[in-house]
Amino acid sequence: MRRPRSPISWSGSGVPMDEFVRPDLSAPTSVHIIGIGGSGMAAIAHVLHAMGHQVSGSDLAASAAFERLVGEGVAAVLGHDAAYLGDAAVIVRSTAIPDTNPEVVEALKRGQRVHHRAEVLSAISDLKRTVAVAGTHGKTTTSSMLAVIAIEADIEPSFIIGGDVTQLGTGAAWGSGEWFIVEADESDGTFVTLGHEIGVVTNVEPDHLEHYGGEEGLRKAFVDFAAMGDTTVICADDEGARQLSQPGTTVTYGMELGDYEISNHERSGTHSFEISFRGDSLGRIELGMTGRHNVRNATAAAVTALQMGIPFEAIQRGLGGFGGVGRRLERRGTHDGILFIDDYAHLPSEVAAAIDGASDVGHDRLVVVFQPHRYSRTEAVWQDFTDRFDGADLLVITDVYASGEPAREGVTGQLIVDAVQRGASPPEILYHADRTTLADRLADLLDRGDVCLTLGAGDSVKLPDETLERLRSMA
Repeated sequence: MRRPRSPISWSGSGVPMDEFVRPDLSAPTSVHIIGIGGSGMAAIAHVLHAMGHQVSGSDLAASAAFERLVGEGVAAVLGHDAAYLGDAAVIVRSTAIPDTNPEVVEALKRGQRVHHRAEVLSAISDLKRTVAVAGTHGKTTTSSMLAVIAIEADIEPSFIIGGDVTQLGTGAAWGSGEWFIVEADESDGTFVTLGHEIGVVTNVEPDHLEHYGGEEGLRKAFVDFAAMGDTTVICADDEGARQLSQPGTTVTYGMELGDYEISNHERSGTHSFEISFRGDSLGRIELGMTGRHNVRNATAAAVTALQMGIPFEAIQRGLGGFGGVGRRLERRGTHDGILFIDDYAHLPSEVAAAIDGASDVGHDRLVVVFQPHRYSRTEAVWQDFTDRFDGADLLVITDVYASGEPAREGVTGQLIVDAVQRGASPPEILYHADRTTLADRLADLLDRGDVCLTLGAGDSVKLPDETLERLRSMA
């Protein structure tokens, strides 16, 4: 299998380094993780612990993931202190941890390297035959589907995914089989360091441009990623992904284009469709999920599974029983005939796909609540939202979720309002900038028969619970 050369010249976000160095994780050792409670680092900690390493870590605040690790026997503690390092042989920090952290300062004083998350993830991938799933969006659902298929096929996979798979209750595992499935995050460029045998690219659209310096930098990173594997599975329906195709190493899929084609698609809330290989039907998939985009995600997972040697019958069973991923069209609760659905969508095409999926749910009125994410991203893509909220009956927009960025003059949620109002048939729009009072406003607006779809990568995830609490207190 192909691997990137080592060391790799790289400068990622959060922890600048002159070269990329993987720790040796081939034999049990001691690993300390600074910032262990975040979902990404907690997943790595879980896998390292399952591999037999002695894992410790620290974080400022407890979380569900943090408590889960403690329950598994990981020595995770709250707060940061130089003494917490102990005699750990490998030290790693999340990108949220600054150079001034006392544990980082102590490690550097000792002359120990403080590894970036990507270095540890790459070291893990070196120990298995790896499938790396990349793309501007769809990668969490696709990699989750693939993990469920692999489990259904009884091949005991390992995986690290950016969300909890509903029926598995986790997004990380270390199995006895030869395959490792990993979600390859492009946000800081480190996905190009992730060695893999099979790569998957679901789509390539403008995002994280503040890191890449523009669309060309992002495209170049995906070109490098696609060149790394022995086989790259690419969505032919997406122009950005399609441009990565290379004769002899690329396998494509799509609705109308591709080596593997989606055909005889039937939609009645959920989806039923056939997958054909160069004109010959392989069989039918019964997908119990809403959203046309999930048909493509399922096909990406199916085609990748075929490249892994998994029989189509196991693929059918895995996808037929797939229960979804947290924050992907996730049903969050009901009250008096009002259904709340939440989704991580924050890019224009993701928003359109989420609304399409929510439209499959019976309703009198679809109320969409959108929280723009990051000033840099909003400034770069706001004009692309013009027709992306089609299908909403009422659109509620709140102000930008900063995600640690400083405010930018003129960049507010009003930009999204302006873009949507330029559309051919915009929905009714309400701009409610104050996020702190938004749940109260929604409780007044919503009525029996409504579906309330909250969209965003910030704290909009809390809105369903907040609004349900308000509604119940009013009853």
